[in-house]
Formats: sequence, structure tokens, C-alpha cells
Amino acid sequence: MIKALCAAAALALLASGPALAAEKAAPACAAVSFKPLINTANDGEMTAGHYKSRFATIDLLARIQGGQASYHLRVNNQPVKPLAGEIPKSSYKCLNSKHVKTPPQPVSGPCDGSRFRVAIDSTAKQKLYMLFALKGDDWKLCEAGTAS
Repeated sequence: MIKALCAAAALALLASGPALAAEKAAPACAAVSFKPLINTANDGEMTAGHYKSRFATIDLLARIQGGQASYHLRVNNQPVKPLAGEIPKSSYKCLNSKHVKTPPQPVSGPCDGSRFRVAIDSTAKQKLYMLFALKGDDWKLCEAGTAS
């Protein structure tokens, strides 16, 4: 009798597993890290990194001109819609948890660095995607916006 009850409970748990996973919401704060391109000899646009989850597809693209690369984001195969104004203070908790100093300092000049990090804050009405470039020991803000 006990074996039958345990077996029934195990079957019920296994059957509900995929349903529970499908209903799981996006994390309130996430980050994805990318490396820069090694070869920037050819002019044009190249994909430097690609990340896909059930919540979004994120591409880090490099525009290369004269051997210099400037990086930008594409989310769900669309450029991010630029954020009007500064990053909201409500996103600072997310940024701090991803080791980005607040308030974030904008990059001066092209968006390039030794590494890149896309921070995603899902606590706002629309998800906020923020691209940072590591310059020295500091993460500099290259781009921030929402997905179209």
C-alpha cells in the first residue's frame, strides 16, 4: 500500500515537472558576459557573441571600421530602443549584484573593452537591457534600452 502511494506521488510529481518549468518567470536580474572579437581586420558588422534563452535572444555585434570595433546590442533580432534619460535608480540594486558600480558611468568614445556584460533588469514595466564594457577595472555603460 505504501509503495503504491509513493509510486503515485512520484508519477504526479514527474507529470507536473514540465508544467512547473514552463510557468517559471524570468529572473528579476540577470547578466550575460561576452568576450570581444580577436580579429578586427575586416570592415563590416560581425557577431561577437550570441545568447539564447526561453526569455530572449541577445546578440553582441561589432561594427568594424579601420580595425577599430564598436559594440552594440540586438535583442530578439532587433536593436534595443534607447532609454529616454538615465538608468532608473530602481535598477541600481540589480547592477550592484552584477558588480557594476552605480551610478553607471557612460563610455567615452566607441564602445570597446576587454570584456562585455549585458545586465537585464526585469523589475521595471519593460525589461531593461544594459550593455557595459570593461575598461581597466570599471564597467562603462555603452547602451541601455528596451526590446522592441
